[in-house]
Amino acid sequence: MVAIIFGLLTATFFATSTLCNSRAVKHISSWSVVAWAMTVGIVANIPILIIGGIPHLTGSQVSWLVVCGLANVGGLVLAAYSFRVGKVGVVSPIIATEGAIAAVLAFAFGQPLVPLVIVTLAVIVIGVVLAGVAPDPAPIAHERPHLAVLLALACAATFGLSLYATGHLSGELPLGLVMLPPRLTGVVLLAIPLAATRRLQLTRRAAPLVVTMGIAEVIGYICLTIAQRDDIAVASVLVSQFAPIAAVVAFVLFKERMGRLQIVGLVVIILGVVGLSIVQATA
Repeated sequence: MVAIIFGLLTATFFATSTLCNSRAVKHISSWSVVAWAMTVGIVANIPILIIGGIPHLTGSQVSWLVVCGLANVGGLVLAAYSFRVGKVGVVSPIIATEGAIAAVLAFAFGQPLVPLVIVTLAVIVIGVVLAGVAPDPAPIAHERPHLAVLLALACAATFGLSLYATGHLSGELPLGLVMLPPRLTGVVLLAIPLAATRRLQLTRRAAPLVVTMGIAEVIGYICLTIAQRDDIAVASVLVSQFAPIAAVVAFVLFKERMGRLQIVGLVVIILGVVGLSIVQATA
């Protein structure tokens, strides 16, 4: 029951972050969205860092922390750009394939690839292709669907690298320290330079969105940790549902309509992600 509750909470918070990202980029630059979200996130992360403490770090751990930070922030920037030119319902399921990217990276670094993983990866690829080539019956303002798909794929790749790096650290380091690199990277490489050059944007409409996004990311990772400690398989499946949750909310609140072939592609992606989560968690 703990895994179910906190798995659903994780999906909800990640969907909230996704939706806030998609709306904030309509008001301020993608760089500013990520900069503010990471600034808010690092403030929210400080108490967790203090409670968990900072142990002595090895050179390997420091390297993976750097990779985690750079890849996560890069993924958030790519996500923000993809939401500028694409619909939440199309972009978020593709971003959710980050787990598939991490599985491919694990294989590339020597981990055996289970046959069922290959099948689920093939299913995900089919879904992405369908979503990418499908005609859009109701385009939104400034929409460039093919570019959105490419950016979402690049985002999934960088998030997958971050996820793979986090996997090397989650069992060795306190949660607060594992969560720190993306937020510290966002502040150092984005927020401070943008503020110094007077390019850090913020409007009344964007402010609550970036604050919510930053807090939702932190709370989401806390819920994910609790869920995974209870049942990794259940947690993995439920967390992957942030994509359909975001897509449904975008349809209801933002009136984002999709064509039948787009919906088929997204359903195939979601089924592939769920299948991959089950196979990896029970392997």
